[in-house]
Amino acid sequence: MKVKTKEVREIVAVLDDIVKEYKEEHPATKRDWRTYEQRVAERLRTAFRQLKPLVHEAASSIRFVSGETRGAKPKLSVEQKVLAILIKHIIGKSNRNMSAMFVIFSLLSGIDVSYKTVERFYSDPEVLAVLHNLHVLILKKKGVKESDCSGDGTGYSLTIKAHYASEAQKLKEQIKESDTQQKKEHKKKIFVYSFTLTDLKTRMHIGFGTSFKSEKEAYSAAVEIAKESGIKIKSIRLDRYFSGQSTVEHLTDHFGEIQFFLIPKSNATIKGPWQWKSMLAHFVNNPKQYLEEYYQRNQSESCIAEDKKRTGWKLGQKRPDRIDTANMLTSVWHNLYWLR
Repeated sequence: MKVKTKEVREIVAVLDDIVKEYKEEHPATKRDWRTYEQRVAERLRTAFRQLKPLVHEAASSIRFVSGETRGAKPKLSVEQKVLAILIKHIIGKSNRNMSAMFVIFSLLSGIDVSYKTVERFYSDPEVLAVLHNLHVLILKKKGVKESDCSGDGTGYSLTIKAHYASEAQKLKEQIKESDTQQKKEHKKKIFVYSFTLTDLKTRMHIGFGTSFKSEKEAYSAAVEIAKESGIKIKSIRLDRYFSGQSTVEHLTDHFGEIQFFLIPKSNATIKGPWQWKSMLAHFVNNPKQYLEEYYQRNQSESCIAEDKKRTGWKLGQKRPDRIDTANMLTSVWHNLYWLR
């Protein structure tokens, strides 16, 4: 069914009233805290039970070849390295504190490494390969091949002295007062943008990415991870920041035909690819049904809140590549938690 630009903008103009009416018709359901806590405990037990076997499977399916024979032989195998940073991430220890904990482990294993060694795990190519393989393996075991998904962005602090939400607000206020590059560069070092794509049915993260520059760059990284994982995206829900023809074209190029649920901006036009026009027709003809699909994006927001509650609101690394690894660890733990 054809739709005109005027019709789209008319609906957008009264969207606040439609949303208010929709929320009144769909009140939030109350959570049963007793059963919720029981489910949380069971999922955590499952995650820890399956952690070591999954890491072993992810590592054993990769054959590592090294042409360098000089230097000291590594004290830890690649499996031990991956397990070390995964455990470090979930218990929230710094590199230095984690290395100190190896002293306790050495009483049983004879292994003793410095905090610098632990830090290097985050940029170790073998560790990164196993983590990526582990991400794909978990999705495969959960049976995620095609996904009706949603995406959302957030930020992680890089220092305990600054919280992302408060620093982001300060940055917005300072940009209004002054748009100097010097201030922007200073704030970029305080927190990093993060973006995740989440499968609605399983609540698994299928893609994740970080960026010092923008949420859009983090989103692009998450899309690449999802594509590399072999996931076919059937439908997607994103916030208004991504409500444009360019987003539709970008995702269509990566995944083929997708059903989009984006909230058009006030200046939206029907010009664009077929998927964009189809989306606008759905939005105009049945806005409440459209909102019911779109608001499933709330799962992304709740998953991010869950991740920060589980592993914290800071990543604890400073180098961009190691920040990417820390963010990947957050998503791996998220998926391990929802594997049951």
